[in-house]
Amino acid sequence: MRENDKKEDSTPAGRLRARRLRLVGAVILIVGLVAAGTVYWLGNRERDLPDDPSMIGFDRAAKRQIGILYGRFGEFTDDLAEYLKRPGVQASIIVMVSAGVALGCFRFAHLLEYDNEF
Repeated sequence: MRENDKKEDSTPAGRLRARRLRLVGAVILIVGLVAAGTVYWLGNRERDLPDDPSMIGFDRAAKRQIGILYGRFGEFTDDLAEYLKRPGVQASIIVMVSAGVALGCFRFAHLLEYDNEF
């Protein structure tokens, strides 16, 4: 047997899985942060349009029609859809999801190591 084979045999399978899960969690976290930064940067870069004061209240009639047809829930849904189009919100969602998945990977890795000790 080679020395590398002995080294791998001495490490329990749970620790190898835990190490892999930590690596996967770190990769997911890094990719999520890069993706969120890219979405935010590209989203803000596109918005070089000047704010036109004549556009204030241009959607008042559409909002009223949504309120009449769908009620308060329709207005809420419309406002939520507009809010989710913002690049800052999209980037925040990407960061939260990637952090949650990475945290799950780290937690399962900890549980695998803890389970192997007993």
